[in-house]
Amino acid sequence: MNPLLVNAADLLRRPGSDRVLELTLPLAEIDVVDPARFVAGAEVAVRLKLESLSDGIVVVGELQTPWIGTCRRCLLPTSGVAVSDVHELYQRVVSATDAFEIVGDQLDLTPAVRELVMLDAPTTPLCRPDCAGLCPECGINRNDETCACVAPARDSRWAALEALGGLTGVGESGTGE
Repeated sequence: MNPLLVNAADLLRRPGSDRVLELTLPLAEIDVVDPARFVAGAEVAVRLKLESLSDGIVVVGELQTPWIGTCRRCLLPTSGVAVSDVHELYQRVVSATDAFEIVGDQLDLTPAVRELVMLDAPTTPLCRPDCAGLCPECGINRNDETCACVAPARDSRWAALEALGGLTGVGESGTGE
């Protein structure tokens, strides 16, 4: 039995009514198997509120999914919890481009949950936001030690573009930080 297949007959008959769905289920039950991003047997915590409208059901809430990976800067193992905000619309007659279809009186939340879990788990994680990474010369982890390597000389041909970065508020990282 699929715990994300919800009988919504009572909600559809009474616009304005709501129901809360809270459960924890293994990622394998929603066909999420990615050993590079999720530990075998990992579970997603689902906390949703289903609210009936005159033309469908709005599903709002949150998913919490533990993830694993390798830091893209220092190459050390890292992990965390991806928090996904859920805001989905289900309709019998789909009129909104991003709505899911209600088949019969059944609301299948599995595709939406699977999509959010896969999209919100990082594919190139950081162990922490200020990770200094590895030295490109000697390979030392700059989070733990300081090396004596000299930074490579900047190519003067890029000076004009670097000056523009100061005018636009975009820093060296290219993120505006």
